[in-house]
Amino acid sequence: MWRASPAARPRLAARRIGLHLAAGMRVGLYGGSFDPAHAGHAHVARTALRRLGLDRVIWLAAPRNPLKPAKAAHSLAARLEGAARQARGPSMIVSDLEARLGSRHTIDTVRWLKARFPRVHFVWIMGADSLAGFHRWKGWADLMAEIPVAVVSRPSFAIKSRHSPAARRFAHARQPQAAARTLPLSRPPAWVYLTAPFRPVSSTDLRDCA
Repeated sequence: MWRASPAARPRLAARRIGLHLAAGMRVGLYGGSFDPAHAGHAHVARTALRRLGLDRVIWLAAPRNPLKPAKAAHSLAARLEGAARQARGPSMIVSDLEARLGSRHTIDTVRWLKARFPRVHFVWIMGADSLAGFHRWKGWADLMAEIPVAVVSRPSFAIKSRHSPAARRFAHARQPQAAARTLPLSRPPAWVYLTAPFRPVSSTDLRDCA
């Protein structure tokens, strides 16, 4: 039986998942549980899209967040549907890529995408709440060395996130907000903290009210 070479596998898999990204594009990768997706998520995605001068933002709905109890999660289909309602506009893409790849960790997803689209300029996007706990992610330091990172301010996390273990360890790689549009072309480790008007809503609050 014929088998694809390791180098060809990302290209074949990309055909199945329906991702079409042109060379030279600046693409933000916005991962999360989105359980449920809300206006705060949309605010982070739109802020990064505008301030970084991105062509696309791909919302990567995780099949399961290893840092959260599985029994509390809604189905992936429900979370994708909710994310699609928030991710409006032609520049926003909602994807179940990680489920299709069987990827459990962000570092693996990013490496796959970079191998498949070597001439696309990727940036990882997160809210400041994620930066506060970023050091708990598997391979977080490797991720910082793999892809530029944009952090968008979130309520109650402005101080905590900027003094987090990840922020301290990579303080030397932080770029000023004024240089945000050059971040997608920067060699990692490189990250920027973007201040923006707060949207005081969280997935936890929405789940508690459901």
